[in-house]
Amino acid sequence: MPTLKDQSLETITLEAPLDMHLHLRQGKMLKRVLPASAKHFAGAVIMPNLLPPITSLDALQTYRDEIVALAKGDVFEPYMTLFFKGYNHDELQAAKEHIIGIKLYPDGVTTNSAGGVHSLQDYHDTFAAMADLGIPLLVHGETDGFVLDRERDFVVQYRYLAETFPTLTIIMEHITTREAAQVLDDYPNLHATITVHHLLITLNDLAGGLLRPHLFCKPIAKRPEDREALLELALQGHPKVMFGSDSAPHPRHAKEACGCAAGVFSAPVALPLLVQLFEQHGALANLPAFVSNNAQRIYNLTPVRKQVTLVRQAWQVADALDDAPAEDKVTVFAGGETLAWQVQDVKVVA
Repeated sequence: MPTLKDQSLETITLEAPLDMHLHLRQGKMLKRVLPASAKHFAGAVIMPNLLPPITSLDALQTYRDEIVALAKGDVFEPYMTLFFKGYNHDELQAAKEHIIGIKLYPDGVTTNSAGGVHSLQDYHDTFAAMADLGIPLLVHGETDGFVLDRERDFVVQYRYLAETFPTLTIIMEHITTREAAQVLDDYPNLHATITVHHLLITLNDLAGGLLRPHLFCKPIAKRPEDREALLELALQGHPKVMFGSDSAPHPRHAKEACGCAAGVFSAPVALPLLVQLFEQHGALANLPAFVSNNAQRIYNLTPVRKQVTLVRQAWQVADALDDAPAEDKVTVFAGGETLAWQVQDVKVVA
């Protein structure tokens, strides 16, 4: 099959792009944001931090059925996750064929994470059962300390998990720090997802001038040297790193508020931004590894052959997702900017 090296620099075709960390929310918001991901991706890992969180197979199946129904004509596989709690071996055995992994949130660290974990040591039986059954552990790796240090301080917990459960596949979700990037190669069972916005922005973009609430997310964007460490991993197609958008929509009334909600909505622009970024760095040959191949190998996936072709054609990103009332609009990452690449065609091949 042709590689990106063989393709014209006027068009690029990505086979089975995958988003390995996606928030679709629920209700009306789910209906609004799902098409942006279902159109451009062959599948996505769906986060379980709803209200209430997805902790049972019945709730998981209901949510999955709703996603599949709303995807309609788009070929899109929702890879489902359960919200972490103290599951026993029998519960995990029953869940295994229905999930891609279990998502661990420390209590209260991000949106809808109340009821999360206080101490990893309290869940050894669950971790051991997950390792035995081959169920990956997906981790939002932050403490409740000083905001710029929360992920860096959590690295010791990653080391503890990786050493204590060496056969447990651990995914460090949406890493943002140089320290998280460095620990990745210390343990064979550690892997990571990286967002497109953390490859592009630093804390200075969020708060260096006037505050830009639509760039506020958790983990918060960090220093330039942290972004450089993430870029190095992504641009080389590091075999333990996958693209995960962490696209997390909120209505403007929740973002432009005193209690600003955390989340960046990037689903409509993720692939054009990645193509533009990798081209700028002369690394287009490594983009398939980052957006699909690594994830297929790490998770042992065989996604549908959904081919997404992008064309070099400038376009201006819409500021908002749709024509909802002003207070309910969802601001799109890079809204108002002109991008060099846009999605031209999507098709599924046998």
